[in-house]
Amino acid sequence: MSFTPIPNRLVKPTLQTRFHIDFSWWEREGRDFRVDVMNHLRPEQQEAFTHYQGGELVDSVDPETAEVVKVDRMQYILRGLSAAASEFVAEHTSLVDMLFHVFLTNGNHPLTPEELSEKTNRPAQTILRTIAGLRIYKGIRPVP
Repeated sequence: MSFTPIPNRLVKPTLQTRFHIDFSWWEREGRDFRVDVMNHLRPEQQEAFTHYQGGELVDSVDPETAEVVKVDRMQYILRGLSAAASEFVAEHTSLVDMLFHVFLTNGNHPLTPEELSEKTNRPAQTILRTIAGLRIYKGIRPVP
């Protein structure tokens, strides 16, 4: 007897499903990820990107594993900004924007709705209903 796996798109996400920002979604939708990120930053934060050209990779140390990895300069700068300005993930922002900010500031490490709930003080079930539906918000999708 052989086993045929069920495609990911047919599996209903749960509270234990890990999500992340799928950067390829931005390209498929014809949207520019960097432009949207800039719209989320305060003017003083935007100054860090005045000379940013895009696509530049820099070394970054993973805070959990101490592994040195190459990351996009924008992602590197966002991590630094988030450490200095916790209001980037603010209570008054919409749920989708708040989740987007969490992924930007954590290096896009996959998180479950329960983990996202801990970081945002929003109910995990509400987070799951928001990001597990047919509509994709800001590229936030289940990890394949």
